[in-house]
Amino acid sequence: MKLSTRGRYGIRALLELAFHQEAGQVLLKDIARSQQISLSYLEHLITPLVAGGLVRSTRGAKGGVSLAKPPEEIKLSEIFQILEGSTAPVECVSNPEVCSRSDLCASRDVWGELKKAIDEVLESTTLQDLVERQRRKERSQGVMYYI
Repeated sequence: MKLSTRGRYGIRALLELAFHQEAGQVLLKDIARSQQISLSYLEHLITPLVAGGLVRSTRGAKGGVSLAKPPEEIKLSEIFQILEGSTAPVECVSNPEVCSRSDLCASRDVWGELKKAIDEVLESTTLQDLVERQRRKERSQGVMYYI
């Protein structure tokens, strides 16, 4: 199972916003440059995050984007659901009707356990947790986070 760039880049963009929460609005071009994400791709990622209530977008001279909620209230499971959808590694875990063997399939049980484990990690990790992890990494490497 591979996490797509939608999920990976989306989480990186939100992490950037969390780091600059006190600064207010952040320009998408600054996030794109800092995180090395194409601006046009980032624009496509922000749209569902705004619709999902995780990001606030403001137009105008002092416009930009910011988190709509504090980072400690944003779970990775929310971000993942908005950008990626289900964490099920195979469709029959979420929708058993797609396969006539679903009730008799032992491997489906394993895929269900995998989904449950992924969901538990994503549900128990907040954006604030990532901020703290990033800060620890930067302190140990002497790296600064700039926009």
